[in-house]
Amino acid sequence: MYEVLIVVYLLVAIGLIGLILIQQGKGADMGASFGAGASGTLFGSGGSGNFLTRSTAILAIGFFTLSLIIGNLSANHAKDDKAFDDLSSTAEQVVEEVPATNPASESEIPD
Repeated sequence: MYEVLIVVYLLVAIGLIGLILIQQGKGADMGASFGAGASGTLFGSGGSGNFLTRSTAILAIGFFTLSLIIGNLSANHAKDDKAFDDLSSTAEQVVEEVPATNPASESEIPD
C-alpha cells in the first residue's frame, strides 16, 4: 500500500506542477497593466475561478493529504534492523591512544 501511495503522490505532484505552469497569471491581462477597473476587484478580472484554478485547488488538497498520510505511515514504520544492538565487536577494533599531557607545558604561559 505504501508503494501505491508513493506512485499516486508522484502523479499528483506532476499534475499539480503541470496545472500551475499552464495557468495565466491574474496580472497578465492587458487591461490589468493599464489599471482597468475590473482588475482591482477581490477575485481579479477573471471571476472566482475557472476549471484550471479549481482543479489546481483539488490537486493541492490531495497533495497535502497524501503528504500527511505518507508521513504518518513512515513515522510508524518499525525497522527490524538490529545493527546497533551489539557494538562490542566494533568497539574492540577501534583503539585510540590518548596522549599524556605534559604538566610542564600547562604551567608555561607565553609572553
